[in-house]
Amino acid sequence: MKTKNLFFLAIVIISLSCSKTTIPDGVQAYSPFDLEKYLGKWYEIARIDFKYEKGLINTTAEYSLNKNGTVKVVNRGYDTLKNKWQEAIGKAKLDNVNDVALLKVSFFGPFYSGYNVISIDSNYHYALVIGESLDYLWILSRQPYIPENIKLKYLQIANKIGYDTNKILWINQN
Repeated sequence: MKTKNLFFLAIVIISLSCSKTTIPDGVQAYSPFDLEKYLGKWYEIARIDFKYEKGLINTTAEYSLNKNGTVKVVNRGYDTLKNKWQEAIGKAKLDNVNDVALLKVSFFGPFYSGYNVISIDSNYHYALVIGESLDYLWILSRQPYIPENIKLKYLQIANKIGYDTNKILWINQN
């Protein structure tokens, strides 16, 4: 009897994690999105800090296509407290329509979180990415810097959505 209850609970948790919304209400993911152009290395210029990236500098994300159509995600950063590089490998998949930048990413088995590109330049050099809540935000660049006009544009977008832009941490990329 206990095993059946645990199995049922696991099914409910997996179902809820797969069906919940991955983007804050009222926010649109970028479209038309070209996943092929998004692949490659990105430098994390800014983020709202959270436990898995605390203390990390020189953070990057690298995306490549897996044979099954999912995206391999390799996040790296230098841990200033431990004086060593940290790396996390996960996978991402498009959440619904192929030309909308609404993705789900997982670093922990069957549990996925929202990863949503909401603004990107036409050359795919700069991107504003948010999670499924106002607790997650990243500003990414193909280079370890970002022009001031792009920075200000992304801060305006984040502020309009409801992000506390004072919480944004600007990452040391040296």
